[in-house]
Amino acid sequence: MQSRGIALSALMLAVFSVSVAATAQEGPRRAPSAGPSFSIEARRDSVVSMARQQLGRRYVFGGTSPRGFDCSGFTQYLMRAFDVNLPRTAAQQARVGREVPRDRSLLRPGDLLTFGRGGRVTHVGVYVGNGRYVHASSGQGRIVESSLDRPANSLVRAWMGVRRFMSGDSAETMAQRALVPQPSTTPAQLRRGS
Repeated sequence: MQSRGIALSALMLAVFSVSVAATAQEGPRRAPSAGPSFSIEARRDSVVSMARQQLGRRYVFGGTSPRGFDCSGFTQYLMRAFDVNLPRTAAQQARVGREVPRDRSLLRPGDLLTFGRGGRVTHVGVYVGNGRYVHASSGQGRIVESSLDRPANSLVRAWMGVRRFMSGDSAETMAQRALVPQPSTTPAQLRRGS
């Protein structure tokens, strides 16, 4: 019986020794990552690609999925795919992220563009480059790509601002994600539109 206990102890010591030796050869252990790390340009290109994949999907007031989107539901859906949680309405989205001056030379793919009238944000879309953006158009009844050069009229709202959620500094991006509030949408906000 005693020899059996000694043999078992020897076996356990051998397994432990092999494990320690293997760990020593591997080097220091690294903390697990949250997933693959992509350059900011790759993330921006991915947002543009995903936005363009939605072209032609129908406009649905209050819609937040590929079955149908309104403008802020569309941008919320896009950004959620990149771990950026946006509030629900265009007016709320216009108050989060980093404000960027309304200067075309500063625009980057993936920036959110805000539109409206009289100082009130009533529409939002995502910039895709070359002076163009993708948005859920209630007038056209679907997701479309438009030019920033469109003149404002009764259906086309004026370009008001830019919000950035992806930057070159990952620490800044993480801080922005943590600070985005998640207010609830009231019935009055739904009646006014996104």
